[in-house]
Amino acid sequence: MQIIISNNSKQPIYEQISKQIKQFILKGILQEGTSLPSIRSLAKDLQVSVITTKRAYEELEREGFIYSLVGKGSFVSAQNETLLKERQHRIVEEKLLEVIEICKDLNVSKDELNKMVAILYKVDDE
Repeated sequence: MQIIISNNSKQPIYEQISKQIKQFILKGILQEGTSLPSIRSLAKDLQVSVITTKRAYEELEREGFIYSLVGKGSFVSAQNETLLKERQHRIVEEKLLEVIEICKDLNVSKDELNKMVAILYKVDDE
């Protein structure tokens, strides 16, 4: 699991960390029961504050992606398949809304957008 932190991002570091871990879980890279690095270890690896990594883990736990056991560490939670699909769809919907707003600002029609998506999907499948 490699987490990349951008100091140039407007997104707080703890959000960057939690977002990337969520993506690893949603993509199946981190499976149920997988042990995550300790808060201190991750902070050291990323060269960030322990408080920052603690906040990221707390957010992930609050959202149900991970659970923590005192003295044992943090682990990937079991993911309900329906809930997992819903979370994946929500991520896609958020990105699509961003794209739609950009298209409206640039006067790109719905048909043009659909054609672009179809072409990009086809290119990606090859």
